[in-house]
Formats: sequence, structure tokens, C-alpha cells
Amino acid sequence: MTEAPSAPSTSRRRLALAVLAAGMLMNILDGSIVTVSMPAIQSDLGFSPTGLSWVVNAYLIAFGSLLLLAGRLGDLLGRKRVFVAGLATFTLASVVAGAAHTPVMLIAARFAQGVGSALTAAVSLGILVTLFVRPRERASAIAVFSFTGAAGASIGQVLGGVLTDLLSWHWIFWINLPIGLATLVLAGRVLPGERGLGLRAGADVAGALLVTAGLTVGIYAVVTIERHGVTSPATLALGALSVALLAAFVRRQATAATPLMLLRILNSRAVSGANLVQVLMVAACFAFQILVAQYLQRVVGYGASATGLAMLPAAVVIGAVSLGLSARLNARFGERAVLLTGLALLIGVLALLTRVPVHPHYLTDLLPVMLLAAGFGLALPALTSLGMSGASDADAGLASGLFNTTQQIGMAVGVAVLSTLAAARTAGLLDAGAHEAVALTGGYHLAFAVGAGLLTAAFLVAFTALRTPAREADD
Repeated sequence: MTEAPSAPSTSRRRLALAVLAAGMLMNILDGSIVTVSMPAIQSDLGFSPTGLSWVVNAYLIAFGSLLLLAGRLGDLLGRKRVFVAGLATFTLASVVAGAAHTPVMLIAARFAQGVGSALTAAVSLGILVTLFVRPRERASAIAVFSFTGAAGASIGQVLGGVLTDLLSWHWIFWINLPIGLATLVLAGRVLPGERGLGLRAGADVAGALLVTAGLTVGIYAVVTIERHGVTSPATLALGALSVALLAAFVRRQATAATPLMLLRILNSRAVSGANLVQVLMVAACFAFQILVAQYLQRVVGYGASATGLAMLPAAVVIGAVSLGLSARLNARFGERAVLLTGLALLIGVLALLTRVPVHPHYLTDLLPVMLLAAGFGLALPALTSLGMSGASDADAGLASGLFNTTQQIGMAVGVAVLSTLAAARTAGLLDAGAHEAVALTGGYHLAFAVGAGLLTAAFLVAFTALRTPAREADD
């Protein structure tokens, strides 16, 4: 049985929130800080163009495939234990990544970073929702937590460019050491130390192997789409194997005496609907971030630092909205209304990008796009609240792991599919005799148009499937 800890003080809960936010910030930064440093890494370590993609892919595969398992382990073993273990793994792997002198060493370290990130990210929301139980407090805490995820990716690009230009790419990993050590010390002191349900409450080894294998194969299939193609035999075979493994996992959970994942969690309309919306929204928005950075560098000719600074207004407005407005707007109008407003703004972002020219003026062509990105600061906190609203305390870790899993799936699918569409469109335009910059821009236009379609689908799902949960009295 889980021990009922005494209610922590307000200051202790705020420190705990800072720890959780710092852990999330490290995870998100690590996913984006690498993107602007890739040319320097390739030149220094001698990566082939195909091999270079595994600096990102190794992290995504480990992170995305282990989140669901890690979330349930948090419920069973204690979320604090899993969080601390993940943070220690991530910090140590960051040191190794920074010291890497061969491609194999860096890829292995990136995989280990993904393992550590999965352990911390999977339980973070579960800890948060059990610490902050009053609706208004929880909304504010989720706003802070979501800010680190929404703005952290943009900050990572700025920081990655600056560190790479001023020092070297090694420092994009070594910067995690002081942050990780400080967070570990605080985590040991302020996070609630519940014992968990115990392994006997859900020690389904077969289910764990099935879901981890299914997610690993599926994410591998997605991240290699750009190389093999969407309809290639390799992609289709891997996709079919992933579906079969995940179907076997679901069947196993319906019959296992101690299932890893209690399927009742999917009966919650809020949980299932929010996760579907998240896949669609994140697929469009994360691809937007990667493709805009590529557009600025490959078409406009910006360097690493200039690219990061050009995207800084997006991070600023996302932070201002998620920290300063989202909790109050959620409390006044409800999460569903705020989510729909945020999605509408994001549709505007992608729609504007379908018209961006080869030679843009920053103030008129790009700055409005960055400012409309404030929609992500509205949408993510509202979506997080809805996604966690249907989970009980006993299932909070699982719900957190599921929510983070769909986020990673959305990221991987969005980047792979939209990048592949952009590359195919660019190749077609080049074959037709178009100038390289024109062809690249045409490819990005297609990707942004498809992203706008994904966001429109997310809006429709949110409008039809999600409802703002009934509010408890806020003492």
C-alpha cells in the first residue's frame, strides 16, 4: 500500500515544482539544442550525412519507447526514485556525450540520455498533480511546467547556437552537469518520497517487453522514413511489426493478472481525447520549429546564433502567455475554450508560413509568425490539464507517461513525415529546373500546409471530444 505522506508546505511544493521544471527543461533543451550544432558535430567527428541523423534518432528512440514503462514504474516503485534515477542517468550521459570523440561514442551517449529523460519526464506530471490538488494551484503549476516545455525548445536553439559559436559543440552537453547536480540535490530534499504500489501491483514483464519493443520498432520506422520513404517495404514491414506488438500488448493488458497498464485509463474521454490532440498538435509544431530553423539557415543564410535569435520572440511570447495568462484564462473560461483559441492561433502560424518568400523581411514576414506562436503557450497548459484530469492518484504516473509518450510520438512522426514531404517537393522542383532556394522554399511551403492541416484536425478533435472537467471548490 502507498503511504500517505503529510501535506508539504507551500514553499516546499514550490521548490518541488522548480525541480520538476528544471528536469523538464533539461529534457527539452537536449532535444533542441543539438539541432543548430549538427554541422559542427558532423565536421568534428566525421559523421556521414546518414549517420548524423542518429545523433537525434538515438535519443528519440530511447526516450519515446520507454516513457510508458517508466511512468508505470513510477507508480509501482515510487515516482521520486524513478525521477532521481533518470536525472542521474541523464547527467552522467551528458558528460560522456560532451567528451565523445567518435560517432559511436556520441550515439551511445545520446541513447543513454534518452533513457534518463524518459525516466524523469514520465513521472514529472504524476508528481505535480499529486502535489497540487486545488484546481487554481494546479493550473498555475501546470502553466509553469508547460512553459519549460513550450519555450525550452526555442531557448535551446538560441543557447545551442551561442555555445557552439563561442565555445564548441561539446558545451551543449556539458552545460547539463551543473544544472543536473543542483537539481539532484534539491530533488532528494523536496520531492515527496512515497513508496509506490510495489511491483506485485503491476509487474507484468511480458507486457513491458511488448510495449517497449512495439514503441521502439515504431519510432525507428518513423525516424528512418526520410531515408527509406513512406511506402518502402522496410517502412511498411516495420510499421506492421510495431502495430502487431502494440496490439499484443493491449490484449495482454486485458487478461494479465497484474497488468502494466490499466486499460480503464483510456475510458476517460479527457485522457484519450487530449492524447490524440497532442499527437496532432505536436507533430505540426515540433516540425515547424525544425523546418523554420532549416529555412532560415539554408534559404535565408542565417548562422547558428542568428537563427536562434530570430526565433527568440517565439520563446518570449510563449513564456509570457503560459506563465502570465494561461492559468487565469483556464480558470475563467475553461481549458477547452483556451485550448481551442491556442490551436486557432497556431493554425494561423502555419498558414502564414505557407506564403513565406525566398527573400523575407524579418519584421513583416517572420516576426508575426513568431508572435502568433503564443498560441502554444495557451494550448499546452490547457491540454496538459485536460490530459491529467481523468487520472486517479494511483494512475497519475501512468497517465503522465502516456501523455509524454504521445508527445514524443507526435514529435517523431511530425519531423519525419513533414521533412520527407518537404524533401520530395524540393527534389521535384529542382528536377523541373527551379533555383535551389526556390525549390527549398517550395518544399517548406508544402510541409507547412500539411502542418496546418494537422492543427485543423486537432482543433476538430478538441471541439468534439473534449469537455472542461467540473471544478472542485478551491479552498
